[in-house]
Amino acid sequence: MGMFSKRTILGLVSILASSSSSHPCCTAAFSLMTTTSRGSTTATTRRMMTTYSKRTATRLSRGGGSSSGNGGALFSTTTSATTTTTEKEEDVSTTPNSAKGDAADTSSSASSYQKLVQKLDTITQLSRVSAVLGYDQLVFMPSAAASERGAQMGALANILHQQQTDPELLELMDQAMKHSETLDTDAIRLIELERKAFLENQRVPAELASKAASLSSSAYQDWVAAKEAQDFTIFAPTLQTCFDTAMAIAKAKMGGGIMDDKNNNNLYDQMLDEYEMGMSQQRINDIFDQVQTELVPLISKVLNSPTPPSTKPLEGTFDMEQQQQLSTKLVQAIGFDSTKGRIDVSVHPFTSSMSPMDVRITSRFRTTDWYQGLAGSIHEAGHAIYEQNLPNSSTSNNAAAAAAAALSIDSSFTMGTHESQSLFWERHIGLSKAFWKYATPLLQETFDNFEYSADEVYGAVNAVSKSLIRVEADELTYPLHVILRYNIEKDVISGRLSVPDIPQRWNDDMEQLLNVTVPSDDQGCLQDVHWSGLAFGYFPTYLIGAIAAAQLYHYCQMDIPTMEQQIESGNFGNIKSWLTTKVHQHGRRYESLDALLLDQLGEELNPKYFIEYLTEKYSDLYQI
Repeated sequence: MGMFSKRTILGLVSILASSSSSHPCCTAAFSLMTTTSRGSTTATTRRMMTTYSKRTATRLSRGGGSSSGNGGALFSTTTSATTTTTEKEEDVSTTPNSAKGDAADTSSSASSYQKLVQKLDTITQLSRVSAVLGYDQLVFMPSAAASERGAQMGALANILHQQQTDPELLELMDQAMKHSETLDTDAIRLIELERKAFLENQRVPAELASKAASLSSSAYQDWVAAKEAQDFTIFAPTLQTCFDTAMAIAKAKMGGGIMDDKNNNNLYDQMLDEYEMGMSQQRINDIFDQVQTELVPLISKVLNSPTPPSTKPLEGTFDMEQQQQLSTKLVQAIGFDSTKGRIDVSVHPFTSSMSPMDVRITSRFRTTDWYQGLAGSIHEAGHAIYEQNLPNSSTSNNAAAAAAAALSIDSSFTMGTHESQSLFWERHIGLSKAFWKYATPLLQETFDNFEYSADEVYGAVNAVSKSLIRVEADELTYPLHVILRYNIEKDVISGRLSVPDIPQRWNDDMEQLLNVTVPSDDQGCLQDVHWSGLAFGYFPTYLIGAIAAAQLYHYCQMDIPTMEQQIESGNFGNIKSWLTTKVHQHGRRYESLDALLLDQLGEELNPKYFIEYLTEKYSDLYQI
């Protein structure tokens, strides 16, 4: 949860940096969105940028990797078709005209596909340049250069806009699909993805796209003012405009599609599709209802337990340089490849992917707490490991595959998928007993007079408490924070809730779900930046990712029976390889996260593993 910045290339980065805390969940989600906070090269970021930066103008990111493990196959038929045509030309006198025409059409289709790939690759490479500029701006650039950097990135955005909205792209896609039988499944999927994105963005009127771009900046300022004044009424008119504009964009993308008679459910499904492809709100409702039903009574029991774990191991003064060294050691241990990336410190933790060969992460540290910086680092490393292990045909020895580098089919999948990878490492590995048996001796080596046991550290990092603020919430209460926001935004879009009534609805739900009284708007409905960025449909991906992470861990443990022993010994290679096989290497080849999980695990997204994980873990820890 910490990936939101990079608006018209970087707008949201500033938003994120000022709004989010050190909580790793917040950092990752937004880092995916920021500077492309996962870089202008990821599919998720690309969709965010497409939707909310200059919508049709700044589709900055075309793919984290290159063409795919099957990249060579993308061109196999194309090459053979061309060869066949050449052979037939040797015997023109005996070839029927219809056959000549078919061969010519096939050759033209193959040529169109090759040209399409070249144009898409150029867009990706330009996007990667933007990602490098964005990362430098957030981490290294002197503040005095902000104006010049803005001009540089603006100029690059204009060039990208021209490339991305070139009508020839659609013409080439149509031409290539005239003989789809000559294309393999990867090529067809690539055209499907690119055609959908192109047509959706084409349907958004220029004036509406411009309005959305300017609104994201002004709405942020209004949100900041309202938050500082602790007064939602200051932001309410602007928020209404944000909802209206986002709904207008969604309707345009649907081609002005038919709305339900009673509500705008279709619109919210479109908004969800920007972040979680193929996941409808009805599907999410069913999943979230199960989670809420089970977690509300469990949280009550946990918070009323007479035997909570001590948080003493988290207290003290801890040298930040030592924290950074420890974080680097653990991040590399779980699988972050430093030869294909780097680790830096920034105001806000994020991940930026220029390509699978260059994935960078940042974290931040404070002297009063060693855990938040470490958790943030592990969380970002989960995102980065995903990016580093995406399909990358540019490294293939096959010339055709290498030529097919950097296509969107090989970029990261949905936001929920990405969050599942960061939460898999941060929570299921990094909050486990086995991990702290491995890592506690490293804490003792790093910090003077750190004499706590592995069990004591495990208890401290898993302590549960009531929290007003989402990004400060523990893993047990966090899901309800997400569900609250999801229910509010979908009810506003459906017409069941008016914007002025949001504060009261928020406060009532906090009481009902978490037994927490909200004292002021800045600690309630004004705490998140997302809505000022028109990011409606983004919140549920946080919980979808958490649920998927638990399901992946369950099946990983089935396939690796000695998994806990391997974690305890600091051996994470088999786990990373399993994730690469099940998730990383597939890029965007599936239509939804459900489809990916069904094919790789044998069942669609199932919340029972998440519920069982939390119930068993916290019943044991709190002795209830």
